[in-house]
Amino acid sequence: MKRLATFALLLPAVLPAAAALSPHPAEVVQPRAFGYQLGDVLEQRIRLEADGKAFVTDQLPPLERVGNWFARRSAARVNDERGTAWLVVRYQLINAPARLQVVSLPDLILEAADRGPGLRVAAWPVSVAPLGRRDAFSEPGLGELRPDRPPATPPLGPLAARLQLTLAALAAMLAAWLGWWLWRSRHDRSTLPFARAWATIRPLGDDDPQAWRALHRAFDAGAGSVVDAASVDRLFAQRPELAPLADDISRFYRASAQRFFAGRAVDGISPRKLCRALMHIERRHAG
Repeated sequence: MKRLATFALLLPAVLPAAAALSPHPAEVVQPRAFGYQLGDVLEQRIRLEADGKAFVTDQLPPLERVGNWFARRSAARVNDERGTAWLVVRYQLINAPARLQVVSLPDLILEAADRGPGLRVAAWPVSVAPLGRRDAFSEPGLGELRPDRPPATPPLGPLAARLQLTLAALAAMLAAWLGWWLWRSRHDRSTLPFARAWATIRPLGDDDPQAWRALHRAFDAGAGSVVDAASVDRLFAQRPELAPLADDISRFYRASAQRFFAGRAVDGISPRKLCRALMHIERRHAG
């Protein structure tokens, strides 16, 4: 009972003090209340004045996310043309609803620098629109499912003409290459000794004496004189590009001497293979 009596005596003094410290309602220029989407910025202007006197605060609202819908991006003091001080706070919408919805800018209390009553900014409702419609349009042809649209058929005339031109150019190139190859083969047979010998040896076997003689004549023509086993070095002096096959050529001459003068055939010697290798070397060096 004594405690209740004491509280009753102190209550008249406490109530005026609590009323004196309650925040003053702020004069606020609010943003429009409709027409917002994700990413839009809303500006709130708070007049820094209370009971006809300038209101001074030493702490601006922190720049942070405020609830599910807004983030506070900036807060700055400005003066208008009359010299009135305002606190300009900008919020950005950071979420999108599934359908049109009403959300609220958060309430805000500004603390006074002199520890006196602050300023209270009430929450402000605004409407927020979704980024797209939740359901498809109901108008004909604008539903969720639409019939497949066939692709446009390109005109085939230009493609056919281009194909014919390409094929004609290809045929001309192949004909030119074939003509050059035939001319080169005929020219080689008439001017290159081993190419001429290959034309004779190609249909013959390695044991045919005619193949051996044809290769001998090619060596003689390449050296400019008759070549035998004892004078094979004369061939390499006249035709140094044949030196890589010197061992094979020397074996050929020894085998030829055994075949034609001793009447003994030597295995492992192929006039066809040797003539073909010599012809390739001859053509490379002939340009």
